[in-house]
Amino acid sequence: MPPLFLQPPSKNNPQLIRHPAQVECANSPLDYTCKIVPPTKTTTVKPKPRKRSTRGHTSTSCPSTQSISDWIERKAQGIKTLQVPALAKLPWLIHGFSTKPGGVSNQNGEKVLNLGFTEWDTKENVLENRRRFQSALGATNLKLISLKQIHSDAIHLFDSAPSELCRGDASATNRPGLLLGVQTADCVPILLVDPRERVAAAVHAGWRGTLARIVVKAIGRMQMQFKSKPADLLAAIGPSIGGCCYEVGTEVATQFLSQFAEAPEWFDEFRTGDEPNPIQWLNMMPPGHQPPPKNVLLDLRKANRAQLLGAGLRAPNIFVSDLCTACRRDLLFSYRKEGAQSGRLMSAIGIR
Repeated sequence: MPPLFLQPPSKNNPQLIRHPAQVECANSPLDYTCKIVPPTKTTTVKPKPRKRSTRGHTSTSCPSTQSISDWIERKAQGIKTLQVPALAKLPWLIHGFSTKPGGVSNQNGEKVLNLGFTEWDTKENVLENRRRFQSALGATNLKLISLKQIHSDAIHLFDSAPSELCRGDASATNRPGLLLGVQTADCVPILLVDPRERVAAAVHAGWRGTLARIVVKAIGRMQMQFKSKPADLLAAIGPSIGGCCYEVGTEVATQFLSQFAEAPEWFDEFRTGDEPNPIQWLNMMPPGHQPPPKNVLLDLRKANRAQLLGAGLRAPNIFVSDLCTACRRDLLFSYRKEGAQSGRLMSAIGIR
């Protein structure tokens, strides 16, 4: 039985696929895709010159579990996971954001917790790392559901675990026994929970997904399918590349401006590349041979937080990690910094 599209997919109507028991999804290859952690309710773009962030650094002699305000880092069985106390206090919910240390994968002579199937790692290592991650979360008895992430706005609703890997970038469920996961190595992971209706969702938002408003559309589907109210929702934006390090071309800035009036607030120095140069003659280059415009820095966390607020979430219910994957390569994976040798983090959420 093929997946049922509730509405025809289009640019303004993302793909929503509801999965009954053992639905066969797109047959595609597997996707790539205790320290105190300071909270951030509003991320701030750091000024140039770019310096290595010291946020999130504390003494390594702290106990296995410590907390401060909005984020905690737990250590269990050698695996460190990040959690939000507001979510962790819900007895029926399991959630966590993975970190780099503690696995069986060998990356440049270091043992790391790579949770994505990459060319440099073995399938056996990744499966063992996933087993350890689930055990550290206390989710051994839950069925992990990850996606073939394609930088889309496709959203899956799961009633049970699918028989094959599904293509998309967000998933939601209200069924116990399922652990929804998204993989990142710079992109923004977002976990959503409705404490009233007992609904959980996981969202992967790169710049394309952010441009497509995938988190807003995920919230809309939670409203439609589960009667969720945005004001009741809690949102955790996990570690991702920060506005201090995420360079994009001016053509990306142009696309964001075409979709969001507030887009200039998400860039360190907003430029589209079309700005006039009144003293062009100083570079001594003929017309048509000018150097390309300089890249700009984009703060994806700030953009997604703004979208959450616009969707109706209350500011105190949005929890943003300010750990930058590019700055904290000791703790996190970064594709921008490590290239094809980068591992993958996983952000997971489920109902007991």
